Amino acid sequence: MADNNAHTVKSFDEDIAQLRAIITRMGGLCELQISAAVEALVTRNIEAARQVVADDKRIDALEAEAEALAVRIIALRAPLAGDLREIVAAMKIAGVLERIGDYAKNIAKRASALAQAPPIEPVVIVPEMARAAIAMIRDVLDAFVDRDIALARAVYERDQQVDDFYNSLFRSLLTFMMENPHYITPSTHLLFVAKNLERIGDHATSIGEMVYFAVTGEHLIDRPKSDDTSTFTRPD
Repeated sequence: MADNNAHTVKSFDEDIAQLRAIITRMGGLCELQISAAVEALVTRNIEAARQVVADDKRIDALEAEAEALAVRIIALRAPLAGDLREIVAAMKIAGVLERIGDYAKNIAKRASALAQAPPIEPVVIVPEMARAAIAMIRDVLDAFVDRDIALARAVYERDQQVDDFYNSLFRSLLTFMMENPHYITPSTHLLFVAKNLERIGDHATSIGEMVYFAVTGEHLIDRPKSDDTSTFTRPD
């Protein structure tokens, strides 16, 4: 009987490790997709942007794999308490990462459009904003794998940095469009790119909340968003 129990525990641990590995692979692909999409944007490389769009299906496939494995673990192992919270969190995180992949794909589509328009100055803010968002994804998934609630909370609180980039770029673009009306179309594309990156930061924050709950069974208190773009006034 003891041997059977030991085998069951080992099998369960192996399933959990496999689930964590899938989530880690998804996160790594998301990081690569965001980086590649922004690189295509900055270098005005249409072919590279198209490759990002095509590669999105790899993230979709991993999400389906994670969901199927999570459902199988729940059905076969009947986990309780913390184990169940972790499995449910992994399933939700896979869904969030799939959406992050979609945002990267959308950035790549905008990059293709922008490559066919005259260059605009405010684009220089985008790579720094992307690096901040990618760092959040990397750290929050490390927090998930290591069950590190301190790191999860730190990522949750770092969303402010991505918001600040978005607010800065929004102001720059709005001023730029007012002063250069013939650049409104490419500026609008770039504004959507910035919004996609801001949403990626939000999703990384959501993953931090999930990790915290999975480990502790408690919810983080909602942090108010700092998007003040609705109060923008043109400088004199």
